[in-house]
Amino acid sequence: MTPSPAPGLAWLNGADERAVRDALRRVCAARAWGAALVSARPFADSGALLAASDAATAGLTAVGLAEAMAGHPPIGRPDPADPASAREQRGMADASEALRAEVLDLTLAYQERFGHVFLICATGLGGEEMRDALRARMGNTPDTEREVARAELARINRLRLARLAESTATVSTHILDTSAGRPAPGVAVTLSVRPGGSLSGGAEGGWTGHGTSRTDADGRCRDLPPLPGDAALARLSFAVEPYLSRSGTDTAFFPEVTVAFAVVPGEHYHVPLLLNPFGYSVYRGS
Repeated sequence: MTPSPAPGLAWLNGADERAVRDALRRVCAARAWGAALVSARPFADSGALLAASDAATAGLTAVGLAEAMAGHPPIGRPDPADPASAREQRGMADASEALRAEVLDLTLAYQERFGHVFLICATGLGGEEMRDALRARMGNTPDTEREVARAELARINRLRLARLAESTATVSTHILDTSAGRPAPGVAVTLSVRPGGSLSGGAEGGWTGHGTSRTDADGRCRDLPPLPGDAALARLSFAVEPYLSRSGTDTAFFPEVTVAFAVVPGEHYHVPLLLNPFGYSVYRGS
Protein backbone atom coordinates (compact mmCIF):
# COMPACT_ATOMS: atom_id res chain seq x y z
CA MET A 1 0.00 0.00 0.00
CA THR A 2 1.36 3.45 -0.92
CA PRO A 3 2.07 5.47 2.23
CA SER A 4 0.15 8.71 2.69
CA PRO A 5 2.17 11.88 2.05
CA ALA A 6 3.25 13.97 5.01
CA PRO A 7 0.69 16.67 5.93
CA GLY A 8 3.04 19.34 4.60
CA LEU A 9 3.11 17.89 1.09
CA ALA A 10 -0.60 17.11 1.18
CA TRP A 11 -1.27 20.72 2.16
CA LEU A 12 0.91 22.06 -0.66
CA ASN A 13 -1.01 19.91 -3.13
CA GLY A 14 -4.50 20.72 -1.97
CA ALA A 15 -4.60 24.09 -0.23
CA ASP A 16 -5.98 27.31 -1.65
CA GLU A 17 -3.62 28.81 -4.25
CA ARG A 18 -3.24 32.11 -2.39
CA ALA A 19 -2.32 30.35 0.85
CA VAL A 20 0.27 28.21 -0.94
CA ARG A 21 1.75 31.24 -2.68
CA ASP A 22 2.10 32.99 0.69
CA ALA A 23 3.86 29.96 2.18
CA LEU A 24 6.18 29.66 -0.80
CA ARG A 25 7.11 33.34 -0.54
CA ARG A 26 8.61 32.52 2.87
CA VAL A 27 10.74 29.89 1.15
CA CYS A 28 11.84 32.04 -1.80
CA ALA A 29 10.91 35.67 -2.43
CA ALA A 30 10.88 35.33 -6.23
CA ARG A 31 7.25 35.46 -7.33
CA ALA A 32 7.99 33.63 -10.59
CA TRP A 33 9.47 30.73 -8.63
CA GLY A 34 6.36 30.44 -6.48
CA ALA A 35 4.06 30.69 -9.48
CA ALA A 36 5.97 27.89 -11.22
CA LEU A 37 5.55 25.59 -8.22
CA VAL A 38 1.87 26.39 -7.83
CA SER A 39 1.26 25.57 -11.50
CA ALA A 40 3.18 22.27 -11.15
CA ARG A 41 0.86 20.88 -8.45
CA PRO A 42 0.07 18.18 -7.45
CA PHE A 43 3.41 16.62 -6.58
CA ALA A 44 3.59 12.84 -6.38
CA ASP A 45 6.23 12.98 -3.67
CA SER A 46 8.90 15.21 -2.15
CA GLY A 47 11.31 14.32 -4.95
CA ALA A 48 8.93 15.74 -7.54
CA LEU A 49 8.52 18.89 -5.46
CA LEU A 50 12.27 19.43 -5.20
CA ALA A 51 12.77 18.76 -8.91
CA ALA A 52 10.15 21.40 -9.71
CA SER A 53 11.96 23.81 -7.40
CA ASP A 54 15.28 23.17 -9.16
CA ALA A 55 13.68 23.80 -12.55
CA ALA A 56 11.97 26.98 -11.38
CA THR A 57 15.22 28.31 -9.85
CA ALA A 58 17.16 27.53 -13.02
CA GLY A 59 14.51 29.38 -15.04
CA LEU A 60 14.57 32.62 -13.06
CA THR A 61 15.39 35.69 -15.11
CA ALA A 62 17.93 38.20 -13.85
CA VAL A 63 15.04 40.17 -12.34
CA GLY A 64 13.61 37.09 -10.65
CA LEU A 65 17.00 36.07 -9.29
CA ALA A 66 17.53 39.56 -7.89
CA GLU A 67 14.10 39.42 -6.25
CA ALA A 68 14.97 36.08 -4.66
CA MET A 69 18.33 37.30 -3.34
CA ALA A 70 16.76 40.47 -1.92
CA GLY A 71 14.66 38.25 0.34
CA HIS A 72 17.77 36.99 2.16
CA PRO A 73 19.46 38.98 4.95
CA PRO A 74 23.23 39.52 4.94
CA ILE A 75 25.45 36.89 6.53
CA GLY A 76 25.89 37.63 10.22
CA ARG A 77 22.76 39.81 10.34
CA PRO A 78 19.74 37.48 10.16
CA ASP A 79 16.31 39.06 10.29
CA PRO A 80 14.80 38.55 13.80
CA ALA A 81 11.41 38.06 12.14
CA ASP A 82 12.79 35.29 9.90
CA PRO A 83 13.56 32.16 11.94
CA ALA A 84 14.70 30.32 8.80
CA SER A 85 17.58 32.72 8.19
CA ALA A 86 18.56 32.67 11.87
CA ARG A 87 18.60 28.86 11.83
CA GLU A 88 20.60 28.72 8.62
CA GLN A 89 23.18 31.22 9.86
CA ARG A 90 23.62 29.52 13.22
CA GLY A 91 27.30 29.02 12.43
CA MET A 92 27.88 32.75 12.98
CA ALA A 93 26.31 32.73 16.44
CA ASP A 94 29.54 31.88 18.25
CA ALA A 95 31.87 33.83 15.97
CA SER A 96 34.38 36.15 17.63
CA GLU A 97 33.95 39.90 17.36
CA ALA A 98 36.98 40.01 15.08
CA LEU A 99 35.46 37.42 12.72
CA ARG A 100 32.10 39.20 12.73
CA ALA A 101 33.79 42.47 11.85
CA GLU A 102 35.75 40.81 9.06
CA VAL A 103 32.64 39.19 7.60
CA LEU A 104 30.80 42.51 7.76
CA ASP A 105 33.58 44.28 5.86
CA LEU A 106 33.66 41.51 3.27
CA THR A 107 29.88 41.48 2.76
CA LEU A 108 29.84 45.25 2.26
CA ALA A 109 32.67 44.97 -0.27
CA TYR A 110 30.85 42.11 -2.00
CA GLN A 111 27.63 44.10 -2.29
CA GLU A 112 29.57 47.06 -3.65
CA ARG A 113 31.19 44.84 -6.29
CA PHE A 114 28.21 42.73 -7.36
CA GLY A 115 25.19 44.83 -6.41
CA HIS A 116 23.41 42.17 -4.40
CA VAL A 117 23.61 40.30 -1.11
CA PHE A 118 26.17 37.52 -0.70
CA LEU A 119 24.08 34.35 -0.94
CA ILE A 120 25.33 31.04 0.40
CA CYS A 121 23.63 27.93 1.69
CA ALA A 122 24.90 28.48 5.24
CA THR A 123 23.29 25.44 6.85
CA GLY A 124 26.03 23.48 8.60
CA LEU A 125 28.76 26.03 7.86
CA GLY A 126 30.86 27.74 10.51
CA GLY A 127 31.73 31.42 10.51
CA GLU A 128 35.22 30.86 9.11
CA GLU A 129 33.85 28.74 6.25
CA MET A 130 31.44 31.53 5.31
CA ARG A 131 34.25 34.07 5.46
CA ASP A 132 36.48 31.91 3.28
CA ALA A 133 33.69 31.51 0.71
CA LEU A 134 33.26 35.28 0.65
CA ARG A 135 36.96 35.78 0.01
CA ALA A 136 37.05 33.19 -2.76
CA ARG A 137 33.96 34.46 -4.58
CA MET A 138 35.11 38.09 -4.59
CA GLY A 139 37.37 37.13 -7.51
CA ASN A 140 34.48 35.97 -9.72
CA THR A 141 33.19 37.96 -12.63
CA PRO A 142 29.65 39.33 -12.15
CA ASP A 143 28.21 36.78 -14.61
CA THR A 144 29.97 33.87 -12.93
CA GLU A 145 28.99 35.05 -9.46
CA ARG A 146 25.34 35.40 -10.46
CA GLU A 147 25.26 31.73 -11.48
CA VAL A 148 27.10 30.68 -8.30
CA ALA A 149 24.45 32.56 -6.32
CA ARG A 150 21.71 30.82 -8.35
CA ALA A 151 23.17 27.42 -7.40
CA GLU A 152 23.28 28.43 -3.72
CA LEU A 153 19.68 29.66 -3.96
CA ALA A 154 18.63 26.28 -5.38
CA ARG A 155 20.21 24.51 -2.38
CA ILE A 156 18.52 26.86 0.09
CA ASN A 157 15.15 26.43 -1.61
CA ARG A 158 15.48 22.65 -1.50
CA LEU A 159 16.25 22.63 2.23
CA ARG A 160 13.40 24.99 3.08
CA LEU A 161 10.91 23.18 0.87
CA ALA A 162 11.87 19.81 2.35
CA ARG A 163 11.14 21.17 5.84
CA LEU A 164 7.75 22.43 4.69
CA ALA A 165 6.87 19.19 2.87
CA GLU A 166 7.88 17.06 5.86
CA SER A 167 5.93 19.12 8.40
CA THR A 168 3.79 16.91 10.59
CA ALA A 169 2.16 19.33 13.06
CA THR A 170 -1.00 20.97 11.76
CA VAL A 171 -3.53 23.48 13.09
CA SER A 172 -7.20 24.07 12.40
CA THR A 173 -9.94 26.06 14.09
CA HIS A 174 -13.58 26.98 13.96
CA ILE A 175 -15.66 29.70 15.61
CA LEU A 176 -19.09 29.25 17.13
CA ASP A 177 -21.10 32.37 17.98
CA THR A 178 -22.72 31.17 21.20
CA SER A 179 -24.98 34.22 21.42
CA ALA A 180 -26.56 33.34 18.08
CA GLY A 181 -26.11 29.57 18.21
CA ARG A 182 -24.45 29.40 14.80
CA PRO A 183 -20.99 29.44 13.18
CA ALA A 184 -19.17 32.75 12.68
CA PRO A 185 -18.20 33.18 9.00
CA GLY A 186 -15.79 35.71 7.51
CA VAL A 187 -13.50 36.13 10.53
CA ALA A 188 -9.86 36.81 9.65
CA VAL A 189 -7.47 34.42 11.41
CA THR A 190 -3.68 34.75 11.63
CA LEU A 191 -1.37 31.88 12.61
CA SER A 192 2.02 32.79 14.12
CA VAL A 193 4.82 30.58 15.40
CA ARG A 194 7.94 30.80 17.52
CA PRO A 195 10.73 28.25 17.89
CA GLY A 196 11.36 28.60 21.63
CA GLY A 197 9.13 27.59 24.49
CA SER A 198 9.49 30.80 26.49
CA LEU A 199 7.11 33.74 26.29
CA SER A 200 9.72 36.18 27.58
CA GLY A 201 10.96 39.05 25.47
CA GLY A 202 7.74 41.01 25.12
CA ALA A 203 4.32 40.30 23.70
CA GLU A 204 5.62 40.17 20.12
CA GLY A 205 9.12 38.92 20.85
CA GLY A 206 9.98 35.90 18.74
CA TRP A 207 6.62 35.52 17.00
CA THR A 208 6.63 35.17 13.22
CA GLY A 209 3.56 35.29 11.01
CA HIS A 210 3.10 31.90 9.39
CA GLY A 211 -0.26 31.97 7.61
CA THR A 212 -3.63 33.66 7.30
CA SER A 213 -7.13 32.43 6.60
CA ARG A 214 -10.76 33.42 6.97
CA THR A 215 -13.54 31.31 8.43
CA ASP A 216 -15.90 29.81 5.85
CA ALA A 217 -19.69 29.52 6.00
CA ASP A 218 -19.30 26.79 8.64
CA GLY A 219 -17.03 28.99 10.74
CA ARG A 220 -14.00 26.84 9.92
CA CYS A 221 -10.44 27.51 8.70
CA ARG A 222 -9.31 24.59 6.58
CA ASP A 223 -6.22 25.99 4.84
CA LEU A 224 -3.75 27.05 7.54
CA PRO A 225 -0.25 25.86 6.57
CA PRO A 226 1.49 23.06 8.51
CA LEU A 227 3.77 24.27 11.27
CA PRO A 228 7.53 24.42 10.70
CA GLY A 229 9.47 21.62 12.32
CA ASP A 230 11.12 23.88 14.90
CA ALA A 231 7.89 25.47 16.15
CA ALA A 232 7.44 24.97 19.90
CA LEU A 233 4.59 27.48 20.25
CA ALA A 234 1.79 28.50 17.93
CA ARG A 235 -0.59 31.44 18.22
CA LEU A 236 -4.00 32.05 16.66
CA SER A 237 -5.27 35.62 16.43
CA PHE A 238 -8.95 36.12 15.60
CA ALA A 239 -10.05 39.58 14.35
CA VAL A 240 -13.59 39.31 15.76
CA GLU A 241 -14.62 42.98 15.88
CA PRO A 242 -15.79 43.24 12.23
CA TYR A 243 -17.85 40.07 12.60
CA LEU A 244 -19.48 41.25 15.84
CA SER A 245 -20.23 44.63 14.26
CA ARG A 246 -21.93 42.92 11.33
CA SER A 247 -23.91 40.88 13.82
CA GLY A 248 -25.36 44.01 15.46
CA THR A 249 -23.00 44.48 18.39
CA ASP A 250 -22.31 48.21 18.84
CA THR A 251 -19.02 47.74 20.68
CA ALA A 252 -16.85 44.64 20.75
CA PHE A 253 -15.46 44.34 24.28
CA PHE A 254 -12.78 42.02 22.90
CA PRO A 255 -11.97 43.31 19.38
CA GLU A 256 -9.34 40.60 18.97
CA VAL A 257 -8.92 37.19 20.55
CA THR A 258 -5.42 35.73 20.74
CA VAL A 259 -4.49 32.31 22.05
CA ALA A 260 -1.00 30.76 22.25
CA PHE A 261 -0.43 27.06 22.78
CA ALA A 262 2.42 24.55 22.93
CA VAL A 263 2.96 22.13 20.05
CA VAL A 264 5.01 19.02 19.35
CA PRO A 265 5.74 17.39 15.97
CA GLY A 266 3.32 14.80 14.70
CA GLU A 267 0.20 16.24 16.35
CA HIS A 268 -2.88 17.92 14.94
CA TYR A 269 -4.19 20.87 16.95
CA HIS A 270 -7.83 21.81 16.53
CA VAL A 271 -8.43 24.94 18.62
CA PRO A 272 -12.07 26.09 18.50
CA LEU A 273 -13.24 29.51 19.69
CA LEU A 274 -16.59 29.90 21.45
CA LEU A 275 -17.47 33.58 21.06
CA ASN A 276 -20.03 36.04 22.36
CA PRO A 277 -19.96 39.86 22.46
CA PHE A 278 -18.62 40.01 26.02
CA GLY A 279 -16.58 36.85 26.44
CA TYR A 280 -14.97 33.87 24.82
CA SER A 281 -13.44 30.49 25.58
CA VAL A 282 -11.09 28.20 23.70
CA TYR A 283 -10.16 24.57 24.07
CA ARG A 284 -8.26 21.83 22.30
CA GLY A 285 -10.70 19.90 20.20
CA SER A 286 -10.28 16.88 17.97
